[in-house]
Amino acid sequence: MIIGSISENKELEKRISVTPDLAKKYISNGFEVLIEKDFGSHIGISDDKFIKEGCKVDKKENILNQSDVILQLDLPDEQNLKFFKENKILIGNFNSNQNLEKINKFKSTKNSIFSLELLPRITRAQSMDILSSQANLAGYKAVVDSFAEFKKAIPMMMTAAGTISAAKVLVVGAGVAGLQAIATAKRMGAIVFATDVRMASKEQVESLGGKFLVVEGSENLETEGGYAKETSEEFKKKQENLLAENLKKIDIVICTALIPGKKAPLIIKEKMIDDMQPGSIIYDLAASQGGNAAYTKMDEIVNKNGVTILGEKNILNKLPVSASNLYAKNLFNFVLNLYDKKNNKININLEDEIINKTLVK
Repeated sequence: MIIGSISENKELEKRISVTPDLAKKYISNGFEVLIEKDFGSHIGISDDKFIKEGCKVDKKENILNQSDVILQLDLPDEQNLKFFKENKILIGNFNSNQNLEKINKFKSTKNSIFSLELLPRITRAQSMDILSSQANLAGYKAVVDSFAEFKKAIPMMMTAAGTISAAKVLVVGAGVAGLQAIATAKRMGAIVFATDVRMASKEQVESLGGKFLVVEGSENLETEGGYAKETSEEFKKKQENLLAENLKKIDIVICTALIPGKKAPLIIKEKMIDDMQPGSIIYDLAASQGGNAAYTKMDEIVNKNGVTILGEKNILNKLPVSASNLYAKNLFNFVLNLYDKKNNKININLEDEIINKTLVK
């Protein structure tokens, strides 16, 4: 049984799907591992490190042709489809709702594709949860980059010359990325506020030292999977009024609010930004899905009336080693769930909720 992975488009995606440590684990479980030349060299992982753990380095076409299971971040481009034979397993994070046409071309060659953003929110799937592992890092990095852009000190400082007030941070959306943003900002000495449509997140925010801004008449607007639901117009108006008042005294805003499979909700409107203090920062982690803030432009730094607005398509390209380590571990755990070691074969058991939900049908 052969595991293979080819290089991503390194201008767009710097993470890798197999690391030397995880390659060693695959091999100890009976797999062979094939990687492309210079697979991890751009993040400081040489081919020699993979070879030392027992991997083989080969050409892209041979890897795609020979591997039983292919691990990627993004879908291989169409020119690589010709190298796929039948009955391959492709596993990654393929945004299946937005890439159905490409996925169907791959499936037309009698191959199976598993897209791990579809994982059910159950305890047994936590070790495979790519969204959570990557969102943790994104929340951390958004805070670090925002603080680097901010022109003042973050913690309160008392000196003989006077006292510097602590920076005030507002985190919009208290999911995995938001909670990590709260924790990171708090550790660095900021005063942290947070808001979310899910009242269930209030306790989590407060446990991290944040202050939860409650919208009047809030309910727990949460799906069965734990994600935020779309809100009513009445709720949006109340939330808008609450934010408009608080944003006037906030230094840094971290936006993390997303609705799976849909455009990100626009939460911070033009007038709110216009009323913010000059020198304030907004980091919009939802930029790739339209953004939570007005004026957000993906991969551009926007300055509006002295307020700096940041948003990147892939912030994890700035933490490719850490992100790769976590992503590769998630994939490894998923592969083991598929693998029948005794018979050395992949077992697509549709009675297993994890397999059933992630198989793109």
